[in-house]
Amino acid sequence: MASTIRRAVIPAAGLGSRLLPLTKATPKEMLPVGDKPVIEHTVRELVDSGITDITIVVSAGKGLIQEHFRPDPGLVAQLRNAGKDGYADAVEEIAELARRGHITYLDQHGPYGNGTPVLNAARAFGDEPVLVLWPDDVFVSEVPRAQQLIAAYNATSSPVLALMAMDPADSHRYGVPVVKEDLDDGLLRITGLVEKPAEQDAPSHYAAIGGYVITPGIVDELREQTRRWHEHPQGEIYLTDAINAYAATRAVYGQVIDGTWYDTGNPLAYLTAQFAAALAHPDYGPSLRRLAHDLGAEPPTRSGG
Repeated sequence: MASTIRRAVIPAAGLGSRLLPLTKATPKEMLPVGDKPVIEHTVRELVDSGITDITIVVSAGKGLIQEHFRPDPGLVAQLRNAGKDGYADAVEEIAELARRGHITYLDQHGPYGNGTPVLNAARAFGDEPVLVLWPDDVFVSEVPRAQQLIAAYNATSSPVLALMAMDPADSHRYGVPVVKEDLDDGLLRITGLVEKPAEQDAPSHYAAIGGYVITPGIVDELREQTRRWHEHPQGEIYLTDAINAYAATRAVYGQVIDGTWYDTGNPLAYLTAQFAAALAHPDYGPSLRRLAHDLGAEPPTRSGG
């Protein structure tokens, strides 16, 4: 029987270069989506899915992440003395969220690449499977993405990748899985990933979208990469390479996620996520929908004389 997944890793050491200069002083993980920083959406998804041990892998300049989740009794007391109990409750609730998720922080070291933070955190895994979620993704779904991945792992006892259906013309933007078998309910047996293929070369109409159940065998493949990382053209360690090596001889699965995915890693995607979150907000949404309607009804502004 598959083990219960209780651990998760959130890689948060990236520079956020595609969002510069916005991310020069503010970590991209702390940019707001709705009324929460984007990393809080990820932490809430994990805690709501039963995860009780979250490691956030950070780098220099990411202190605001730790400050956000750290208890602040002084601020709470100041707010309560001012009669602002609702705000005080909100600050305390964030600290309670961190306590429930047992958040710890780990400084990243080693070669670049998205496999490195998983290796940095792997000392604590033992023989347990672990969830890996990026902190710049927001999923809106009835069942959290993390729960969907855990259910797929429980059904297969194997590594699982989060997938979504894609327009074939967008294949050059994603890792695209090679599908061996469709097992229904969105569960696919896959034999590897092709990174950013041209449309005519895409092996399927699905995209890997940054959510994984990683097993000890995948970690072993990442360790093998570190022994020859200098052979990689960029000298980096990638999860895709480890997954492909593992899938050559063992089962790997993809789970098509039921929900809506918002990436926040580039300006347009970030603004789209902000706009969608604002429109969905129960308090702000109605006014913003009216504003969007009014702006859309106005004729375009003419320039020149």
